[in-house]
Amino acid sequence: MNRTNESDVLRASLQAVPRALRTLHKALIDVETVYFGAVGSPLEHLQLITNHPHFAWLQPLSALMAALDEALDEPETLTSEAIAGWRAAIEELVGPGAAAGAAGEFRSKYMILLHDSPDVAIAHGALRQLLGQLPRKI
Repeated sequence: MNRTNESDVLRASLQAVPRALRTLHKALIDVETVYFGAVGSPLEHLQLITNHPHFAWLQPLSALMAALDEALDEPETLTSEAIAGWRAAIEELVGPGAAAGAAGEFRSKYMILLHDSPDVAIAHGALRQLLGQLPRKI
């Protein structure tokens, strides 16, 4: 397989990940919204999600999703090393990679919701399946 075809295959394997991340993100927001209470209109809900301290722990996942979307929009060739880096960054948040700093704070809340919500658990399983198909950092 030549380098361009290899890059296309790698890009295709990574392109399924953003959808799985969005599904997981939505499941986390849904559970946190129930814990938070009534939120009003969709605009008020969006403002709460982006600005309220109750939802602030989700920001590392939101930022990672945005960065991944931007990377996939770029026409450059994706190397297996770059994709392994994306896998490691995601696993730092959702496991099993080591988590420190903001990722550690995210992970502690995430693990609670992973055990509390069937929707989060299902989304986590789907994401883990996709990540398992991506190259690993050596």
